[in-house]
Amino acid sequence: MMKAKTLDGGELDLTPDLLSGLKMQLQGPLLTPDDPDYEASRRLWNAMIDRRPAMVVRCLGVADVMASVRFAREHDLLLCIKGGGHNIAGLAVADGALMLDLSLMRGVWVDRDRRVAHAQAGCVLGDVDRETQVHGLATVLGFISTTGIAGLTLGGGFGYLSRRWGYTSDNVLGMEVVTPDGELVHATADENADLFWGLRGGGGNFGVVTGFDYRLYPVGPEVVGGVVAWPASEAPAVLELYRSLAEQAPPELTLVALLRPAPPAPGCRRDTMASRLWHYSPVIAAIRKRARRRSRRSRLLASPSATC
Repeated sequence: MMKAKTLDGGELDLTPDLLSGLKMQLQGPLLTPDDPDYEASRRLWNAMIDRRPAMVVRCLGVADVMASVRFAREHDLLLCIKGGGHNIAGLAVADGALMLDLSLMRGVWVDRDRRVAHAQAGCVLGDVDRETQVHGLATVLGFISTTGIAGLTLGGGFGYLSRRWGYTSDNVLGMEVVTPDGELVHATADENADLFWGLRGGGGNFGVVTGFDYRLYPVGPEVVGGVVAWPASEAPAVLELYRSLAEQAPPELTLVALLRPAPPAPGCRRDTMASRLWHYSPVIAAIRKRARRRSRRSRLLASPSATC
């Protein structure tokens, strides 16, 4: 007989009647280790994490989340939640736990007039960008399109637009939350304000967030970005240039310095320092022109080893 871990370190026998009772409350599938979809559902971005929950609920909506949280509360079960599954520490999965997999909840709705997007908690960044860019809008998300929005937002979140508009958590207008007692509440600056305050960067231990409302800004649909690379021997001068440019650059320009082997691209040596540039207004030409006025710095910016 399968067993699940309880919060006090004990175990609960998962009898057929117990599992059947939970299944009757769900619209999405309840997976156990014998199910063919179990392995894919427990898998995370960090392949080093190999934990095996006792069962996985693949939630299709908020009602599935509420039923699962109530079941876990009733039986004092260890509970873990997977949004995008991108957390490097693997916090989305725990051995012997009841795991909620929200990856099927990936709807995005855009209110173009109010410049607000509502996104379900199973979305990854690319899901949100795809829908908001239909309207030439975007919110502050991260750098990697396969990152989940839930973990990013609840941890604070920063990305290409942060220089201009702050952290992801600064741009959340509201959250739909299933509380530990299985009730659904809405958290905003005016409603359940203390919960809203805690969720905006405070982590994911206050409840299960099932949806986010984000403030949108006019960005795109075309932007310009890329990587400029120099030999690693030039790193001290390049970092000095980077610091100077970062101080002077307008907020529409995002710069990221990377000291790492260059990507496999024509003209890129492996012992290379790369700087990633991304902007959404015509400022690069002005920055390059300003830098060219300086002798040492101008040679670095005007003549990198490669652009990738």
